[in-house]
Amino acid sequence: MNEIISTTILLILIMDPLGNLPIFMTILKKLDAKRRRIVVIREMIIALIVMLIFLFVGEKILTILNLKTETVSISGGIILFLIAIKMIFPSDEGNNGTSSEEEPFLVPLAIPLVAGPSLLATLMLLSHQYLHHMPYLVGSLLIAWFFTIIILLLSGLFLKLFGDKGVNALERLMGLILIMLSTQMFLDGIKAWFKN
Repeated sequence: MNEIISTTILLILIMDPLGNLPIFMTILKKLDAKRRRIVVIREMIIALIVMLIFLFVGEKILTILNLKTETVSISGGIILFLIAIKMIFPSDEGNNGTSSEEEPFLVPLAIPLVAGPSLLATLMLLSHQYLHHMPYLVGSLLIAWFFTIIILLLSGLFLKLFGDKGVNALERLMGLILIMLSTQMFLDGIKAWFKN
């Protein structure tokens, strides 16, 4: 049960719905509220499909590449650490990869904002580590996905409630938690490597 909770939290932190709120709002600001909801749901469904594919074929990819669990755990910890640093110290670059005049499809909302390389790599790692617990991983992914879609659908409310500064503060807090999780993942990989 603890692994499900920690995996769900990890996936939510990597999906970073609060950090993506301003980006989603900026990209979708030209659309009316009804169309915005449709686009968010469509993009989140696309992201979910991509994430499930990586979850189920992740183990096979690692086997083909002949990667050990320790290696993936250490590198995954490093990647998550770097993501957390970006969450805590965001850059001022506003380039999100799409013109505000066009409705996004697949890029950049579904991929890479929700189902980005770090999340896909994490899913591959998790599928390798918990090969025999796939239903729990799918459950964790679905919970994290549902949490993310709810936040994104309620983006206007969240931005009104917390304001830009509040959302930024929450994202930084999520970054701090992600740093702790990534450090633990890294240390687990080192410990497993020394045991072998």
